[in-house]
This record gives sequence, C-alpha cells and structure tokens, in this order.
Amino acid sequence: MRCEVSYWISSRNLRVACPIPKCLSRGGIIIRCIGRMTGSCWFRLILNARKIFILDISTSRMDAFWVQSAVHSEHFQRNGNMANPDPSNLNKSAARTSPKEKKARNQLMNVMAAHMDRQTASPLEKGEILQIISFLDDFSDEIDDSLDLFAPNPVFRMAMHLIRGHFEAKIVTPTSLIGASRVPYATANRRLKEMIEAGLVDQRPRTKTGKSFSMHPSEKLLEDWIRLSGRVRRLAESRFGAADRADDTRDYYFGGSYMAAQSIPPVQVLAEPLKVAGGLRVLVHGDPTFMVMENLKRQFEQVVGTQIHQRAFSIDRLREEAIRNCERENSRYDIIAIDLPWIGGFAESGILMPLDEAMDIARLDPADFHTAGWKGAHWGGRPYGVPAQTTPELLFYRRDLLSEAGLEPPATTDALLDAAKALHDPQHGRYGIAWNAARGTALGHTVLMTMADFGQPILDLPEIAGGFGTDHLAERNYRFTIDTDAGLRAAEFMMELLRYSPPEILSMSWYERVRPYAAGKIAMAYGYTLLAPYFELDETSPAHGQTGYLPHPAGPGASPVAPVGGYVMGIPANLPRERLQAAVEALIVFTSPQAQKMYVQNGSRTSPRYSVGADPEVRRISPIFEAVDGMSWRDELQFWPRPPVPEICDIIQICGEEFHDMLRGIVSPREALRRAQDRADALSRPKRQM
Repeated sequence: MRCEVSYWISSRNLRVACPIPKCLSRGGIIIRCIGRMTGSCWFRLILNARKIFILDISTSRMDAFWVQSAVHSEHFQRNGNMANPDPSNLNKSAARTSPKEKKARNQLMNVMAAHMDRQTASPLEKGEILQIISFLDDFSDEIDDSLDLFAPNPVFRMAMHLIRGHFEAKIVTPTSLIGASRVPYATANRRLKEMIEAGLVDQRPRTKTGKSFSMHPSEKLLEDWIRLSGRVRRLAESRFGAADRADDTRDYYFGGSYMAAQSIPPVQVLAEPLKVAGGLRVLVHGDPTFMVMENLKRQFEQVVGTQIHQRAFSIDRLREEAIRNCERENSRYDIIAIDLPWIGGFAESGILMPLDEAMDIARLDPADFHTAGWKGAHWGGRPYGVPAQTTPELLFYRRDLLSEAGLEPPATTDALLDAAKALHDPQHGRYGIAWNAARGTALGHTVLMTMADFGQPILDLPEIAGGFGTDHLAERNYRFTIDTDAGLRAAEFMMELLRYSPPEILSMSWYERVRPYAAGKIAMAYGYTLLAPYFELDETSPAHGQTGYLPHPAGPGASPVAPVGGYVMGIPANLPRERLQAAVEALIVFTSPQAQKMYVQNGSRTSPRYSVGADPEVRRISPIFEAVDGMSWRDELQFWPRPPVPEICDIIQICGEEFHDMLRGIVSPREALRRAQDRADALSRPKRQM
C-alpha cells in the first residue's frame, strides 16, 4: 500500500547519522517539496511499502536534521469514533425541506454515523488516548495487586482520572480525584496540592462563592500525557509486535515525536466559567460542520462552563431568522452564523456588531486565517465575524475513471468539457458531471462562480495582482456586470455542460449533485468541501479514496479560482451588554485552532485556519486540507466571485431565475444575460439616487 511520510528539514543541508535501512531504498522513493516556511521546506517522502520503518529523529532550527537512533518496524490501524449526529435541516435552496432533500440529509447522517465507529486519524486522538488510559489503569491494578510491597502511585492515578474526565466531558471534583488516588485521604490531598503547585491541575470555581471547584488538566499536563500516550503505544507494539493489518494500516510520519509536538493540542477549559443567564444561545446553519459542533456540545459545555443551546436552519431560513432577530429589542442569540456574502448587507443594516468594538482582534490571531476567508468577514475595513468554516467550491473528480480513459485532471473549461464528454455514458447509468442547476439560489451561485471562471466578477471591480480588489465595496461605487462578452462565454459553457449532465440536473442543488457522485453515478461534480463526508467517510462509495480536488477549471485567458464559501460567526448588534463578554469568550473558543481541529477529527472537512490545515494529524485525515492550503498559497482561494455587497442575495436570485429559463430553452443565452442585467440595474438605481 502507499504510505506517506513527512518531516521538516532545511532546504540546504541534510545529514544522516545512521545508515538508512535497505527497505527504504527499494520500491521507489520520491521526495517533493509541498510547502515553504521561513528558512525551511516541508518535504514529503513517499514510498510503497506495507510495513515501514520508524526513525526516531530530532530537528534543529539550523541547517540540518539528524537521524539519531536505530530503527524499528511498526504497524498501525485506523480506528476510533465520532459523535452521533442529530438530523438537521440541510436544504440550502428553499425555506422548507423537500422529501428528496430529507433523503439526501439522512444519507449523510448515516454515513457520518457509520464513520463514528471506525475513523481515527492520529495516534494521539481522543479514542486512542482513552484506550491507553484504560490499559494503564488495568495494568496498574495488576501491578498493585501482584505483590504486597507495591504501593499505588497517587499522582499517576489522579492524572489518569483527570485526563479521562476531560476527554469524556465529565466534571471532576477534588473529592473524586482523591477517591481515584487509591491512597489515604491526607496523602492524596497533599499530592493533589503538589500537582496544583506544579501547574499540572487547573481549578475553576463552580459557584459564585468560589468555595467549590471543578478540576481540569492544565495545558502542560495535556501535552505531557499526549506524548506519553504515543510512547506507550510505540513501546508496546515494538516489544510485543502487532497483528497484520493489511486492510487498514495506519500512516506514520517520520519523526513522529517531533511532529506530535507541533500538533495542535486539545481544547483546554476556560479558567473561569462563563457567567451568562440561561446558557449560551447560538444560531447556525444546518450543515455537517455545525452538526459536528452540536454533537460535541457536552465537551464545549465543559470548556466554557455553561450550557449551550444551538438552533440550526436552512440557508434561507437562517437569513430570515437573523433579520427577525435584529428587529427584537434584545437579541435572542449570543452568536449567529452568517453566510459570507451577507456580511455587507448585515453590516449596513445594523444586524451585526463590529468585532473591534467588542474585543481585542489580536486574540483571534488573524494571520492564521486563510486570507480570503478573513477578508471576506470585513466590511468597510472592519471585521464583523470570525471564520468558522472556509469551504471553497472545488471540482471533485474520479481519479480512477480519468486514468482509465487516459485523461489528465482538467485544468481548463475546454479540458473539462472533453473529460465530461469522454466519461458520459448514460446507457450504463453514468453521467459526465453534476453541478448546482436548481432554480433560484442554487443556480444563482453557479452563475456567479462560472462567470469568475471566465475572469468576470459580477461587479466592475478593479483588477489587482491575484484577482480583483474588494477593499472599497462599502463606498458603494460599483455597478453590476452581467451582460458582457465573458458573461456570454460563461452562459454558453453552462449550456455545453448541460449536454453531459444527468437528466434531473435542473432540479439538482447542494446535496443532490454530490449524492450521485458518491454513489458512482457521476464522474465529476462541482461541490463544497463541507460535502466531502458523503464519500470520504463512506468506504462503500466508489468515490472513496478515488477523488481528486481541483480549483474551478479556468476559461481562456483566465486563472483558476476556488470560490470561497462558508460561514463566519458574529455577535448581534442588539445583544444585551451584560452578555457581551461571555459571547466574546465563547466566540474565541468555537473558532480556535483547537476547536477547529476537533471538528475535523469528528467528520468536518472545512478549516478556516492555516495552522489546522498544516497539522500533521489533520493532513492524515483527508487530502482536502493540503489541497486547499495549496490553493490559498497560490492565491486561487478567492471571495470576489460572490462579493459581500448588500444586493448580493437579490443578484443571486435574479441570475438563478433568468439562467434557469435559458437552460430550459425558453430564452437564448444573450436574452438571459440582457434580462438579468436589466433587473440588476433596477436594483442599483435606488442606490444611485441616494
């Protein structure tokens, strides 16, 4: 099988202090640079082997890394679990869920539920840490009971109990810790005080009087325990061997101990519980990422120290509820999720509070967010939300089918049409491509993104290096650009796509396009990364392990673009002041690298942060994260295809209606462009008059 091994080395020197095993010189070794940082390169070593050798290495900030020890062989297996998701309304094109969309939603839920019982991406994740704690607990019992001279280790016992409670989201008190120590009360109490003084245990008040506390592992204890877990597993497998697991071998990174140290640690509890009446109230969109947040509610309630109440709506109902909430005297929600294109309208309407009024923006570490996602959360130079998910729309394609047909992954619109034609085989139940073509919101998004593929934004934006400028949108000095030469090429391209699409394409929206792709009925599909669990978590899907990811193929003279979608989390402008500080702290927790990594480990395929996409454990979960990071570095990740101006929802609806008539053959492409332009101009006239 194919194993991938990654490590940091300098781009200038490489010194090896021990001989490389012969097995590593066979089978074709490939080293390639997959990213850059200051002074160093990130290289990936790829070899074909079912059993690989593990080298313990250390690294330096200087010009070399050193292989310091002998080698030993190990096998690994993927296993673990994921929280069971609750159903939610996932339709993004209508206010109510149709039976067809309910079926699509339920299929995804079943796939994610099946994933719970088997998927773990890393030897340092929750499931395996709990397994190792259980092993150490049982092993300690055997040691303690074997000879009368053995005595329990209270510090070790209390640390195990504390870590277990943290990962199982259970409250741990001083009394329960002392009870887990297996030593007399006075002895355990002294050892517990020593652990607190050593910075291993954090105390958080449970009551207003501050006389009772809950106990939590400190960041130091969590990091130490994760390293211990990795060492225990490797020692056990190296000394006693491991079963042959050919069908499910775990990938391992050379220098695992070093890379683990660079991994994002688990979420740590707040030092003080949030004091907010009735708990936190959050309004979100009903998609897989926010469903993961709901499934992890117990863990987050432990982290923030209060209850969390989350409501999920479809995209149109979410917008309606956010607008209704603004009309109330006091907001019903502490935090609301906002689709990126709504930012301008919500800011101008006073629905959202500028974040720089509520908090120190530096606490969010803005440089860690994908540039397009972070800039998309701004209006008039001010941030109105924090990226919670950055999910670009990409081209999903079946690597195996393209290879069988002797085709390269399509990088241009012409190549895409050729590939769709070659793979289109309706007589055998397979179609070339699927995309958003349902009337209204769904097709409207496709129109804007397809125009971007041909180098045409929906507004007359100034062209800049790497795309088009959006810094001055708040000045409202723009006009809509639909009826253009590039717009005509985009319209004609969609008409060509129609020839290689399934018969029901004109009713396909967000989930309907990806569901048949996962079932093997579609060879290629445009889709957001948040929908990848349909096939990435379903081992029975023909697309599982056979999907490649590309930005949108570009039209003649244009550059590849991966249009950014997703949601930011913001604070309602009418939130009562006594709830503001709690909302800020919760917002920081929910969008932190630690929380984002937890979402990924539990089934999400979106990440707004560079640090999460670069985490070695995250990269082993899915190739999406490396692909999206690469697109961001190449300036292919862009939000200008759906600029967040106040009129954007109306423009999307207009395009979704007029171009649907075109695809049905009612009007010609030129007529559809003219009608859409006229309706868009009518929207902008009141703005010019003001």
